[in-house]
Amino acid sequence: MSKPPARIRLADAAFALFDERGYEQTTVDDIAERAGLGRTTFFRNYRSKEDVIFPDHDRLLELIRDRLATSSHSTALVAVSDAVRLVLLHYLEEGDLARRRYALTSKVAALRDREIASVGRYQRLFREFIADWMGGPTEPASLRAELMAAAVVAAHNHVLRRWLRGESSDPVAEVDEAMREVLALFPAPGSSPAPGGGTTIVAFRTGQDIDTLLPSLRRLVEDDAGH
Repeated sequence: MSKPPARIRLADAAFALFDERGYEQTTVDDIAERAGLGRTTFFRNYRSKEDVIFPDHDRLLELIRDRLATSSHSTALVAVSDAVRLVLLHYLEEGDLARRRYALTSKVAALRDREIASVGRYQRLFREFIADWMGGPTEPASLRAELMAAAVVAAHNHVLRRWLRGESSDPVAEVDEAMREVLALFPAPGSSPAPGGGTTIVAFRTGQDIDTLLPSLRRLVEDDAGH
């Protein structure tokens, strides 16, 4: 049976040692030795002891940028929701490793500080994208973008923490619902409620294809407009 990749072996060794000895008492040499690898191999995979703990934020941020870059003005909010889901799915794929990281960062102040700084990078990326979507860095678009980006990150982190604590059986559905609530708070730029409250269109799933549904939806809208 083949051994796991060096990166996985190092991570497993690191977390085992952190549990046994504590984070501060564990060295890079300890981790490499426990994994049965050399110090050089460690630094080929990780830049520092801290990097063993945290996910590859640079890669995740690049995935988010790529997803946001494929959107148009009309699909910007869909892209934001998709990007949030990408990050959550990464943590879900990590499984127990993500939960062990959560337990460790909850106990070590220096690691909490780094995690907070990492969250700030995600929020900044969303804020810049949303500000551009809302019309640029001028007020009030700048403030709304800041508020919306904070809400997007908070929604993701709320669902992620619930899953990490074992409180969510379907975190993907939860994060999709959380994003629907967030985006409902921020209408598209230039939109305003129509007299009398306008028309609310509710998204739902159905077994019918879109071509079958469109005539019925068009009749509903036309009927409403005539009232």
